[in-house]
Amino acid sequence: MAVRRGATRLLRQAGFVVASEMTFASGRRADLVALRPNHEIWIIEVKSGIADFRADQKWSAYAEHCDALAFAVPETFPVEVIPPEIGLIVADGFGGELLRQPVLSPLSAPRRKALTLAFAQLVSGRLMAIEDPDFRAGWS
Repeated sequence: MAVRRGATRLLRQAGFVVASEMTFASGRRADLVALRPNHEIWIIEVKSGIADFRADQKWSAYAEHCDALAFAVPETFPVEVIPPEIGLIVADGFGGELLRQPVLSPLSAPRRKALTLAFAQLVSGRLMAIEDPDFRAGWS
């Protein structure tokens, strides 16, 4: 939770808006999805340690849902295991630092539009659920 909070703070400072736990049409669920004003979409997978990283080999499937992929890890994480084309954020409960920019692989326009709309629906549904606790129309 602390790594996620720090990564989110870093992304917000960089101008992104961020949603956690976004599920895609493929059934995959990303830890963080970040959207920039230029419509660039990043997925950030949060890993608490090396065992968590090694147990999760599905992260490469996220490439079809973003322009850039990054990992957010704690300071104690052995960063040399992260592939060089993947972005790297080191974070704690107070903030984070982008140690390595991810390689950008731009989405197609239709895919970007679909993902941006899904992002908007997710955060709007969550806001509606906060404002009206009786509202539970399948949003998470």
